[in-house]
Amino acid sequence: MISSTDQLGRLVELNEAPKRIISLVPSQTELLHDFGLKNEIIGITKFCVHPDHWREQKTVIGGTKNFKVDLIKSLNPDLVIANKEENTEEGIREISDFCPVWISDVQDIVSALGMIKGIGQIVSRQEDAEKLIIRIREGFDGLNRGGTKRAIYLIWKNPFMATGSDTFIHNMMPYAGYENLIVEKRYPKISEEEIANMNPDVILLSSEPYPFKHKQLVELEKAMNCEVKLVDGELFSWYGSRMLKAIDLFKKDGEAPAAPPV
Repeated sequence: MISSTDQLGRLVELNEAPKRIISLVPSQTELLHDFGLKNEIIGITKFCVHPDHWREQKTVIGGTKNFKVDLIKSLNPDLVIANKEENTEEGIREISDFCPVWISDVQDIVSALGMIKGIGQIVSRQEDAEKLIIRIREGFDGLNRGGTKRAIYLIWKNPFMATGSDTFIHNMMPYAGYENLIVEKRYPKISEEEIANMNPDVILLSSEPYPFKHKQLVELEKAMNCEVKLVDGELFSWYGSRMLKAIDLFKKDGEAPAAPPV
C-alpha cells in the first residue's frame, strides 16, 4: 500500500506504485519527468511544454481548465496529479469518481517543497524528492540580492492584472530583489493610473499566462516613469524542479533570506 496526504488534506492511497499517471499541471509534469517517470506518464495538458518531446509521445488531454474527462477515463489511469488553482474543481470531482487524484495547493516555498515531498511519496520516488528538496533549499539559502526594488508584477493585459500578496510569485519576488507593492490577494485588476500612483521602481511583465512582448514594454515605458522589464514567468511561477533554474536567475549581490524548512 502506498499513501500520501495531498495538500488539501486528502489521504490518497494506492495498492502499488502507479504505472499510468496523468498530469494536469505543467510544472508538476516537469517534476515527474525529472523523477524519471518516462514510461509511467501517459497523459499531459497542451501547456505541458517541458520536456517538449512529451507532447508528441504522450496523450494530450486538453488544457489545464478544459481537460477532457472522457479522454482521461479512456486512458485508464491509476493516478492523476492536479492543482487546486490551475484545475477546475468540477472537473477534478468528475475524475475522482473513477481514479485517485493527488491535488497540490502551492502559495510559497514551504508548500512547494511540501508538494515535491508529497508527490514523491505517491509515485514512489521519495529518495529523488528528498534530494531535490535539499538542492532547492541549499540554493535559496545561498542566494544573495542587492537593494530591494519596489515592483509590480503583471500577468495579464486588457485589463492589466497584477500578482497579489498570497501567491507563489509574491513569495519568489524577494529572492530576485523585488518588493511586491500589491497588497491585495490573488490577481487583482489594476489600471495604468493606479500603477502610476503606486510609483514603482520597476514593472515586471511576465511571459505567462499573458505573453508580454517588447511592444508592451515600450508602451508602458512611454506611459510610466519607471523601468519596465520582461521576465520569464516560468522561473517566477513554476513550483517544482524549475525552482533550481530560478536560483541561477535570482543570484545577486547582498544577502537573501534563508529558505524556510518543509
